[in-house]
Amino acid sequence: MSTPELSKFEQMKANGELPSPKGSALAIVRLTQRDDASFNDLANAVKTDPAFVGRLIKAANGASLARRRPVASIQEALTILGLPAVRGLALGFSLVSTYRSGTCANFDYGQYWSKSLVRAIALQAVSVRTHHLSAEEAFCFGLLSNIGDLALATLYPEEFSRILAESEGSPRSVLLSRERTAFMLDSNALTAAMLQDWSLPTPFVSVVGFLDRPETATFAEGSRQANMLQSLVLAQHVAEVCVAQEDGRRSMVPQLYLLGGRLSLDSEALTQMCDQVAAEWQEWGALLSVDTAPIPPFEELSKLPPLPKMVHAIDPEQAQQEQYNMRVLVVDDDASMRAVLSALLSRAGHEVFVAGNGRQAFEMALDLRPQIMIADWMMPEMDGLELTVALRQTRIGRAVYIMLLTGVEDDNRLVDAFEAGADDFISKPLKPRVLEARLRAGQRVVLLQQEIERDRTDIQRFAAELAVTNRRLQEMAQTDSLTGMPNRRYAMDRLQQEWAESVRTGRSLGCLVVDIDDFKGINDNNGHDVGDAALRLASAAMKSALRANDVVCRTGGDEFLAICPDTSLESAIVCAERVRTAVSALRIPSSSGEIGMSVSVGVAVRDADMANPDALVKVADQGVYQAKAVGRNRYAATQSTGLNKK
Repeated sequence: MSTPELSKFEQMKANGELPSPKGSALAIVRLTQRDDASFNDLANAVKTDPAFVGRLIKAANGASLARRRPVASIQEALTILGLPAVRGLALGFSLVSTYRSGTCANFDYGQYWSKSLVRAIALQAVSVRTHHLSAEEAFCFGLLSNIGDLALATLYPEEFSRILAESEGSPRSVLLSRERTAFMLDSNALTAAMLQDWSLPTPFVSVVGFLDRPETATFAEGSRQANMLQSLVLAQHVAEVCVAQEDGRRSMVPQLYLLGGRLSLDSEALTQMCDQVAAEWQEWGALLSVDTAPIPPFEELSKLPPLPKMVHAIDPEQAQQEQYNMRVLVVDDDASMRAVLSALLSRAGHEVFVAGNGRQAFEMALDLRPQIMIADWMMPEMDGLELTVALRQTRIGRAVYIMLLTGVEDDNRLVDAFEAGADDFISKPLKPRVLEARLRAGQRVVLLQQEIERDRTDIQRFAAELAVTNRRLQEMAQTDSLTGMPNRRYAMDRLQQEWAESVRTGRSLGCLVVDIDDFKGINDNNGHDVGDAALRLASAAMKSALRANDVVCRTGGDEFLAICPDTSLESAIVCAERVRTAVSALRIPSSSGEIGMSVSVGVAVRDADMANPDALVKVADQGVYQAKAVGRNRYAATQSTGLNKK
């Protein structure tokens, strides 16, 4: 945030009217900001608000469902979520309850919270699948990632209402520009400032300002912040699909596939996730009294793109070829009318099928899948209007272009027909030239539907290929090409994750730094091919010597790092001895005969004095130095046991 923006925010904050938590939520937020706060203190504060208790337990179950039994107690929910997530949830739920309405006339408070809620659920669902951010904190981050909009509506209701009216129908970038002109900062910058003021994690704060313009972000490709931004952009688009008007959702699905592909989510996984998000949206909406809307299955949305509002140019030769392949179903109880229509349509080259009533036509339509249906409005056994309504309730029927034959041109009845799902009507008595003209118009729509379907299929295939490619690139970027082991980049990310888990849960975390003894001598005396073979054999031996949940990575030329979750110092020493023994037993073939090798291992575990994962690795490094200083081929743990020989 620039200096003028920061100054403006301080003015807003001093005004005292920025959205902020109230009552018990304020007490919870303040308690989580204290260094000496305990889980018992927090549990007692939470118990004062029964509504928050229920929401907190539901959030804990949403974050942990994939790996734990259902959460039923406050203490268990607090342990799983951790203090930062509880603070964020208290903030979010308090704001939802307090700021349901306001005086900003053109700000839709109901839709704002509805969209924020589904974005929160979607971001949590994305994080569970991609692990780019903590699922426990994803919900509150998604809920608050547009809080700047609410703040402007609260602080400047009249002026912000005018800006919203002027920007209606324009891209959001136009709205943000007008906000900067009027208030010296836009809602995205204000969101970032408020999240920072509420002590949300710094990565969240740095990401949220790019939500509406991710292409301008300067985060390194593949970095945690870049992946967090992509996750937030995807969650935002899922929210936009959910709150969109029914007739506008399908056109948004192709972009959904592209955004999912960038996070290595294929179309099937993405569809299942979105259906889960929509279901949870209904549940959370009822719990928080936030309006939601019924959403059809996302697979159905992806297979039924909307009719285009504009007719684009179509290749005349292609249209001429495809018009003779049109399947047309004629439905009329009058045999003479069926004969006339069949003759006209067949002479034009169409494939014609006939039915004498609506019930027969309904069954035929589901079997034949006609592209166009011409049905008489007035018929016994299901008239044309009833047939239209019935077909529009089926997946196949929604793709049929329906024309009604009618002798009545009453405006109200025609409006009823269009609202029921009819695409066009033909007046009686029948005029062949008018019929041909309306058929050509219908044919253009059908051809455009087919073109859109082909585009949708291509996009799905491209998204699937993109997801696979991104997954492979991610694996390559985190894998050492020589040994096939995870590399330093993966090691640091994984150690950061395990460190955060250890801090939150209080479980122990062990670390081994392994250095091959005199590896330079092996290379110099026997050649690099023997040295490469030694590295491959040593890495395989280390992996086999460690436990299933331990991770060993190659972090440098002859240096390895083993991460050992839930491991005490004594257990880590046992692991170090197994690694030392396994490598000592190796024999590497060379031109001068078999040669042996050994390793020096430094052992460390996380303790309260360590500020970060780097401190843990540094202590393990000190153990390596001690082991080498007294003869190599041994391990050392400097924290309490000192030097330990082989």
